[in-house]
Amino acid sequence: MEESNIEKNPSNGFLGLMLGPVQWFKMLSEELHWSFVLGVVTVYGISQGVGVGLSKVSTQYYMKDEQKVQPSEAQVYLGLLQIPWIVKPLWGLFTDTLPVLGYRRRPYFVFAGALSIIAMLMLSVQKNLHLAFALLSLMAGSAGVAIADVTIDACVTQNSISHPSLAGDMQSLCGISSSVGALVGFTLSGFLVHIVGPKGVFGLLSIPAGLVIVVGIILRESHGHRFASKRVNEKFLDAVKAMWTTLKCRDVWRPCLYMYLSLTMSLHIHEGMFYWYTDAKGGPSFSKEVVGTIFSVGAVGSLCGVLIYQNLLKDHPFRNILFWSQLLYGASGLLDLVLVLRLNLRIGLPDYFFIVIDEAVSRMIGRIKWMPLLVLSSKLCPAGIEGTFFALLMSIDHVGMLSSTWAGGLLLHILKVTRIQFDNLWMAILIRSILRMVPISLLFLIPKADPTSSILPAEMLNTKKGDDMLKNENLEMVSLVNDS
Repeated sequence: MEESNIEKNPSNGFLGLMLGPVQWFKMLSEELHWSFVLGVVTVYGISQGVGVGLSKVSTQYYMKDEQKVQPSEAQVYLGLLQIPWIVKPLWGLFTDTLPVLGYRRRPYFVFAGALSIIAMLMLSVQKNLHLAFALLSLMAGSAGVAIADVTIDACVTQNSISHPSLAGDMQSLCGISSSVGALVGFTLSGFLVHIVGPKGVFGLLSIPAGLVIVVGIILRESHGHRFASKRVNEKFLDAVKAMWTTLKCRDVWRPCLYMYLSLTMSLHIHEGMFYWYTDAKGGPSFSKEVVGTIFSVGAVGSLCGVLIYQNLLKDHPFRNILFWSQLLYGASGLLDLVLVLRLNLRIGLPDYFFIVIDEAVSRMIGRIKWMPLLVLSSKLCPAGIEGTFFALLMSIDHVGMLSSTWAGGLLLHILKVTRIQFDNLWMAILIRSILRMVPISLLFLIPKADPTSSILPAEMLNTKKGDDMLKNENLEMVSLVNDS
């Protein structure tokens, strides 16, 4: 423990700055086992980070150029991709209560990867695919990522309970992995879309999905007792009862309400902005490569947000961080207003330079705002159904994102923002920025705790005993050679 404390506080100076991240990873590997760190990096960094980085740009160009939809329609259609994430509690119930062949995690990684591969190949090889089938394939791919996310989240949440002092570090590891992966994905996305087209990129997305299958194959997991199918209803009912009991806790439902409202009020109008800076006559007319680099800079901003939270903010009370981050998040939205009104050109700032600053600052503040909510969510999960309950909390967030996306699409439709008409886009930006400030008045819903405090009653943090409940043991990632 003394050595771990030293590693958490590396020496100052340039050498300490360089060795700090290495020592941090070493500390996490020793405290939580290197296999857990590897699993997080694989799922969050490669599958979600690189995969989402590639899919976002390709999907936007696919909807705009292949399917020829309007910005408001694209908002609605892309909102449908949130549905597999909204039903995350269902995937969580499966992983927590329904083992397959005696295993709780392995089969779900394999199934998630296989589902994503089939969906991506369908989009890649089929010509003139109908919009409905394209949306179903995109939703299937999203479902594969969501199932893998739920499975790894169960491991993260379980370790957050057994190692409460490292809860912030684990969320930082997840955030760093996804941000670095997104940086790589976004950096390559524009060039790949230009070279092979959106459909070609969908084909390449089968590679991250394949790595999820590899995770399921090499996951070392103790084989459980023989599964009694007649008890599935009983186990599901017990899990639902435990979830309902936890949700009735005042310190649980209030943060859930805050998370939903804060996301809903941050209206999503990105498709309007995307169409404006690629198609508008008076706009910047950015190329695919430039769009990819803009998103990659946003990933850098997101990574900076994680590092700022990890090194400066992770021990501060939740309310304090959320107050300042929400305030800055609303103010940062006005940078889009400066860009759309072309005020940046009046002061001599080129479009690309300004939008890079805009993207980096907005993503950095957004990540700082999101990190304490993730840590708080991990502390609201009772033992035994960690994966299910964390999935429930994340599904609440995705319902908020879906509400935000559809409300933003409705706003763009009301203001008549189309593929060629952007006169009222500035008004949509102004309304969005004002609404982003409203959640500040709802901070009383957040506990007055800090990330090192326990929020749930002690009895909810004790793992239940029995063949069907998850014991507090670390999952290990090992090679197939060690399994033999």
